[in-house]
Amino acid sequence: MTRRERVAENLNRALHTLLDTDPAAYVLGEDIADPYGGAFKVTRGLSERHPERVISTPLSESGITGVGAGLALAGNRPVVEMMFADFASLAFDQLLNFASKSVSMYGRRIPLSMVVRCPTGGNRGYGPTHSQSIQKHFIGIPELSLYETTPFHDNEDVFAAMLSREQPCVLFEDKVLYTRPLFTDGVVDDLFHYEMVGDDNPTAHLRPVDEADPDWIVVAPGGLAERVIEAMRSLLLEEELSCELLVPSRLYPFDLSELLPTLTRARGICVVEDGAAGGTWGEVLAQQLHTRLWGRLDRPVLLLSAEPSIIPTAAHLEREVVLQSATIHRAIAEATK
Repeated sequence: MTRRERVAENLNRALHTLLDTDPAAYVLGEDIADPYGGAFKVTRGLSERHPERVISTPLSESGITGVGAGLALAGNRPVVEMMFADFASLAFDQLLNFASKSVSMYGRRIPLSMVVRCPTGGNRGYGPTHSQSIQKHFIGIPELSLYETTPFHDNEDVFAAMLSREQPCVLFEDKVLYTRPLFTDGVVDDLFHYEMVGDDNPTAHLRPVDEADPDWIVVAPGGLAERVIEAMRSLLLEEELSCELLVPSRLYPFDLSELLPTLTRARGICVVEDGAAGGTWGEVLAQQLHTRLWGRLDRPVLLLSAEPSIIPTAAHLEREVVLQSATIHRAIAEATK
């Protein structure tokens, strides 16, 4: 049996395709050149094939992002890698005050196609400064779009979508997801299958083989998909609660319109996110869902977030802070009572 492509391998293939087909594409980042190929090996092999456009940089996240934005202003299409998403805080000024504003502050719209890749998330024991999910700090910046890798979306399509927006984009990549295989052919396992819905921003819609209307629909970014699927399985087998899952590729701006026919089928909706609550993607989405659907729901939208804490290095303490499948199961089961 052919082994399924892992998410990190899929990202690597997408970057190879981009560099092979677009002479204006660049990849910049710390230690990305061969033989190291990046901290998570996503850039392996790129510099060997395109040494003039794959550039290992000094340790300066602000500098890397500024150079990337300058390349983009000159008509190129750079991809910038943060070694860890935590360090994107050092590039925040370049994204907020230079890259995103440059799209529209010169009296006419200027195409600025660039992607900043950010490995995110915990569950790997990397500790407080290498495990955060910092998506919420980039929500709401005009002309800055946010995406997240998923086990359902081919990253060749995701890169094409981001670069076609002609504005800076941030791609969050869950580090645990790197090692996981992509789902293909609409099959997850013996209980669940999926399809892609929507044209502008395709969302993976995962549902039980039984097509009955669900008790709950969960909306979650790609890094949480596997934990939600595990919770859905246990809820179905142990609690007889049927759940469906929606996994978008683009987190912001997020358009609910194409998902409303699906969402109106559930009596309860749960939004799940990896970061701590407070000004988050999940809170914005929960508010939109409540406004559009409150008359159809049996209960308020349930929002699940990480604990408001630093992320410990010790595995047993980290599991208490970062959202786990058991936490999702317990919260949905209790909210159903």
